[in-house]
Amino acid sequence: MPNAMPNAMIVAPQPEAVEAGALVLMKGGNAVDAAMACALVQGVVDPMMCGIAGFGSMQIYMPKRGVHRCIDFHGRSPAATRPDMWQDLIAGETRDGFGFILAGNVNDVGYQSITVPGSLKAYWEAQTEFGAWDWRDVVAPAIKEADAGFVVKPHVHFFWSQTDQLGRVANPDRLRHTPAGRRIFCDAGGNSHGLGVRVPMPDMARTLRRIQADGADVFYTGAIAQEIAADMARHGGLVTLDDLANYRTTRVDPLWGSYRGLKLATNNPPGGGITLIQMLNILENFDLAALGHNTPEYIRIVAEAMKCATSDKDAHVGDPAFVDVPVARLTDKAYAKQLADGIRAGRKAHVARVQHAKEPADTTHIAVVDRDGNAVTMTHSLGMPSGVVTEGLGFMYNGCMGVFDPRPGRAGSMAPGKSRYSSLCPTIVFKEGRPHLVIGAPGGALIAVGVLQAILNVIDFDMDMQNAVSAPRFAATSNAIDVMNRIPAYVTDELAKAGYPIVRSPLSYGIAAVHGIRVDGRRLQGGADPGHDGMALMV
Repeated sequence: MPNAMPNAMIVAPQPEAVEAGALVLMKGGNAVDAAMACALVQGVVDPMMCGIAGFGSMQIYMPKRGVHRCIDFHGRSPAATRPDMWQDLIAGETRDGFGFILAGNVNDVGYQSITVPGSLKAYWEAQTEFGAWDWRDVVAPAIKEADAGFVVKPHVHFFWSQTDQLGRVANPDRLRHTPAGRRIFCDAGGNSHGLGVRVPMPDMARTLRRIQADGADVFYTGAIAQEIAADMARHGGLVTLDDLANYRTTRVDPLWGSYRGLKLATNNPPGGGITLIQMLNILENFDLAALGHNTPEYIRIVAEAMKCATSDKDAHVGDPAFVDVPVARLTDKAYAKQLADGIRAGRKAHVARVQHAKEPADTTHIAVVDRDGNAVTMTHSLGMPSGVVTEGLGFMYNGCMGVFDPRPGRAGSMAPGKSRYSSLCPTIVFKEGRPHLVIGAPGGALIAVGVLQAILNVIDFDMDMQNAVSAPRFAATSNAIDVMNRIPAYVTDELAKAGYPIVRSPLSYGIAAVHGIRVDGRRLQGGADPGHDGMALMV
């Protein structure tokens, strides 16, 4: 990449967060400063999607400093976790295979659904090690937003209003699960605030001021940690003070793959990068451009690649500290060719599921490229938000225990200190040794298949970034093919005739919400998924 870019760019699903990051870039902060400022604001203005008590994965590329690292900050199950503690409560599995329905929803909402959070630790470590600004200045935009209160935007309102969770707790009930949450997110009648309402966040502002002054230590070993642990103990939660104090992020080199002569760097297990690489390896064996975008045969081939990778993920991918993940085999080009040969011959992969249900998409993303060619891509989340807000702290905790497999002896089974597979896959695609795509997405279990399609749209169909993230998507993480409503019925009718169950969404946009930046030489293109509220800003 040239020594300097003429511009910098940031893209994310929340406009206030994008603006905060853009202002950091305008005032001389680097990509890491901008990304962390953006992330902290996201936790204020979209507080059920992400926050300081969440989890995620980020990739940092700083060529002048010789830095290219992933910081993974997945939620870890508390030390009190037992592999068999919920095996008698199983009512079903989500259709996309990313979570279980238990009797009483004990893993889904409430204090026992919370894993040890990693987000704030990762924000702090990334900014203080790789940023150019003072931590206090990076936190300041989030405090400003919390002081002012955030306005409920269309996608926030849509998400808050969802009640048909097919076995999971309805989102309005999550908002009012605790008295503290009810006071923040609901009106006097207990109903979630409506579109356009400004929601005061005084407790969040006070918490952020404490974090601004004392860094992440106050949350993990200091006074806030004491308050968290006491609240957990009062309400039967699993997270303890020792769990918070013992939390560590994971620093690793990126997991590398290639597609049609381009290299890509993504995250390692238990993240979704391995699934993304495997799907691309399979699809490299087909001339997708010749098939035409979203034609019946194109959808069939890509869907089968998704199914193959999903089956392998279900069987083999988990926390590498607990599971021997066959990374070399799953990312092997020869193995992918075998799978591709089966797809070409008409073979249908089978993805076993306990029961059908829907996975919420409670996640958000940031992509930044600065003038020095530094790039950050980060996906962070609350998973299925727990509904728990500790009195006086103002933030909601993750609900990541819901994605563990309550059946002992499996790759995704529970164990103390373990992280569960997540589809998060913040990715950088390189062309001639320089970043070409800086990309990622929110979207629950469907993140990897959403990011896959945007990458194909750029590489195989030469779409600009906005068109690449806006084109209608589909997913096959079960034996059915889910399609967004902008894919014509005359296309899916052909797939139905071939024996594929088709599940048509009433929505025009979905299957993750991909956000990215395309770099062509010294030119930047931003793309923000139109199904969410965000934007791309060039500065």
